[in-house]
Amino acid sequence: MILQGANWLLTCDKNNTIIQDGGIVFDDKIIEIGYFSQLKEKYPNITSYEPKQNSVLMPGLINSHVHLEFSANKTTLQYGNFMDWLHSVIDKRDVLIEKATSQYIEDKLTQMYKSGTTSIGAVSSYGFEMDACLNTPINVVYFNEVIGSKGDMVDTLLADFNARLQSSISNKNSSFIPAIAIHSPYSVHPFLLREAINIARELKLSVSAHFLESSEEKEWLEKNSGGFLNFFKNFLGQTTAVTKPLEFLNQFKHLEHLSFTHCVEANDEELEKIKELNATINHCVTSNRLLNNTKLDLDNVNGINLSIGTDGLSSNNSLSMFDELRNALMIHTNSNLNGLADKLLKAATSGGAKALGLNKGILEKNKDADIILFSLADEIEEKKNLSTHIILHTKEVDKIIIGGTYV
Repeated sequence: MILQGANWLLTCDKNNTIIQDGGIVFDDKIIEIGYFSQLKEKYPNITSYEPKQNSVLMPGLINSHVHLEFSANKTTLQYGNFMDWLHSVIDKRDVLIEKATSQYIEDKLTQMYKSGTTSIGAVSSYGFEMDACLNTPINVVYFNEVIGSKGDMVDTLLADFNARLQSSISNKNSSFIPAIAIHSPYSVHPFLLREAINIARELKLSVSAHFLESSEEKEWLEKNSGGFLNFFKNFLGQTTAVTKPLEFLNQFKHLEHLSFTHCVEANDEELEKIKELNATINHCVTSNRLLNNTKLDLDNVNGINLSIGTDGLSSNNSLSMFDELRNALMIHTNSNLNGLADKLLKAATSGGAKALGLNKGILEKNKDADIILFSLADEIEEKKNLSTHIILHTKEVDKIIIGGTYV
């Protein structure tokens, strides 16, 4: 057992509990939290680390939605318009994937945990990043993605998906957890969708899907028109969408851990359905901005669990969760600043844990001991500003603890 102290301990629990001069006793699980002095007296014979000046202890950050296979992108892809970006991804994907070797992705994962990320939801289209995910100390929920809307290809696509899924299942361990991703309502044939969901139910796997990321997607699904019409006509010979938004959502019943990414174009009825499904919305604010998509209205998603994802480097310039949190803090200008900061830190910890089905994200008894420790540059004068200053000023962390082990 170890006792780790800090000037400030953020639990990220439902009450946003903050303990000044706090401490946490842990092995692979959290045993107790409280005031450092009291814990030191209660546990006199364990290794203990005194609080350092201006230090902060909190749960490790959870990046609930990230694509690693396009990590080699810097200036290759086009930003500012969703359809321009999508065409550039299709045009350049082979080049980018070839550049993103396992070692390259491992280096990106190292940067991620140095900036406080201890768990990720990694969406995999091809399976090329699996070795890197198996070699990182970060906890990985590995979402094998199913994609394809052509009816005459569903058997081949399903076989490919199943092969990738079985490969991930054969590598399952305590920190590498297989899961299933449905690409989106516009790109997955209803038969593929039903088969993948049935597998997820049978194996009790977490499920995630992109949903209503752009106005072009919404227009295609609802009216069979807009920017996607030429895209589908030219690439796949299709002139009608394979499903409607609510039809898509209705397929996701009876799943324990479910998340939908983006949802920026979802209407009240669709948001109510997401709430009814007890699903999470993965919020990727930087990606939404770079592709010129709508900003998620946080007031409209009250009652729905919120998590934070960076998306991939195909639509972001950083995989740091603190960078993502800073961007979210600046973009949501209609929200009270300190209240928003509290909400964002919870979304990046306990919210992500719920999305991915992990026993993490809160500093409380019996949760996994995934913890980060860092120091702020100066003293905090007002406790209500703590979350805001954490987001504004933290770039890297001093100590990373995953499963009770200092990384």
